[in-house]
Amino acid sequence: MSRARKFCDLGLFAIVVVVVWLQGLSGRVWSQPQSTAQVPGFFIFGDSLVDNGNNNGIITLSRANYRPYGIDFPLGVTGRFTNGRTYVDVLAQLLGFPTYIPPYSRTRGAALLRGANFASGAAGIREETGDNLGAHMSMNQQVANFGNAVLEMRRFFRGDANALNTYLSRCIFYSGMGSNDYLNNYFMPSFYTSSSDYTTQAFAAVLLQDYSRQLTQLYSLGARKVIVTAVGQIGCIPYQLARFNSNSSRCNENINKAILIFNSGLKKLVDNFNGGQLPGAKFVYLDAYQSTFDLFQNPTATGFEVIDKGCCGVGKNNGQITCLPLQQACTDRTKYLFWDAFHPTEVANILLGKASFSGSNQQSYAYPINIQQLAML
Repeated sequence: MSRARKFCDLGLFAIVVVVVWLQGLSGRVWSQPQSTAQVPGFFIFGDSLVDNGNNNGIITLSRANYRPYGIDFPLGVTGRFTNGRTYVDVLAQLLGFPTYIPPYSRTRGAALLRGANFASGAAGIREETGDNLGAHMSMNQQVANFGNAVLEMRRFFRGDANALNTYLSRCIFYSGMGSNDYLNNYFMPSFYTSSSDYTTQAFAAVLLQDYSRQLTQLYSLGARKVIVTAVGQIGCIPYQLARFNSNSSRCNENINKAILIFNSGLKKLVDNFNGGQLPGAKFVYLDAYQSTFDLFQNPTATGFEVIDKGCCGVGKNNGQITCLPLQQACTDRTKYLFWDAFHPTEVANILLGKASFSGSNQQSYAYPINIQQLAML
C-alpha cells in the first residue's frame, strides 16, 4: 500500500469515528443498524429534488423548512422538499453510509470528507434560472462551493493534491440539474425571454454546453464516479396539470417534448465523457424520464392510487400553490406519487433509488451500468 493511500485510509477511519460519534449524540443516524459504506464519500449537486436544507437560511420562496414537510422523516423538518427521504437519502443508505449526507451550509472541516450536499431549491444550469423565486445557489455556485470544499479538504492530506485526488476518485458524485431551467425559465415567458430567444433545440444545446463545462469543472476538481440525472416527465406533474387543459393528452406534451431533446443530448454527453473525453472518469446516466413515464403508465404495479395530484397543496390537482405551513396533508402518503405540486413522495424516491442502485440494465434506468456497479469500480 502506498504511503499516501495508507495515510488516506487511516485519516478517513479517524474521521468516521469522530463524525459518527458526534452525529450519534444528536440522533442523526439511520434507523437501521450501521454498516460500512461502499465508497468513502458522497457529494451531491442539484435542485429541490435533493436539497436537504441549503435554502433554509436564505431569502427565497423555494424552501421547505416547515411542517408538514418532513412529516415522515426521522429528524422531522430539515428543508427537504418531501414528506420523508429524498432520492439521494435513499441512495446514501443503499451505499452503506451510517448517517445522512449533510447540507454544505452546515458542513465544514473533516466532516467534508464523508461528503456534502450542495443542492439548492430553484437552482438551474443557467445562472438566471430560479430568480423568480428569490435567492438560491446555481450550478455554477455549487461547483464553486465544491472548489472551496476541496481546498479545505486538502489540509487533511497535508496539502498533497495527488493524495486528495486519489481519495476523491473513489467517491460518488451525483448531479441532478435541468428541471428548473424549463419550469422556472424557458416555460415561464412572463418572467424570462428564453423561449423567444431560443427554439427548444437551441435552448437544449446551450444548456448542454453550460452543463458540460460545469461537469468538466467537477472532473478537474477530482470527480471520477459521477451520476447525472435526466429531467423527469415534468409535463405531467401536478403543477402543470393545474395549468394545462387539453382534450388530447393528460399531460403538457410540449414541455415533455422539449425535455426529451435535452435528455437525449445529456445521454450523448455521458457517452462522450466515458469515451475518452474525460480520461479515467465513469459517468452513469439515470433516466428519470423513463422511470416517471413507467410509473404513470402502470401505477398500480407499484401500489400508487393517485398520480395526478399532490398529497399536500392548494387548488386544482393540489398543484396551484405548493404545500403551505401546517397544512393538513393526505393521510396515506404511500398511495401518492407526488407529495406536492412538484416533488415525489418518499415512496417514489425509494422505488427509484432501489431500481437504479442494483437493478438490471433493463430495470435500473441507469446507463451503462447501475450505481452499485459504479461504486465497485
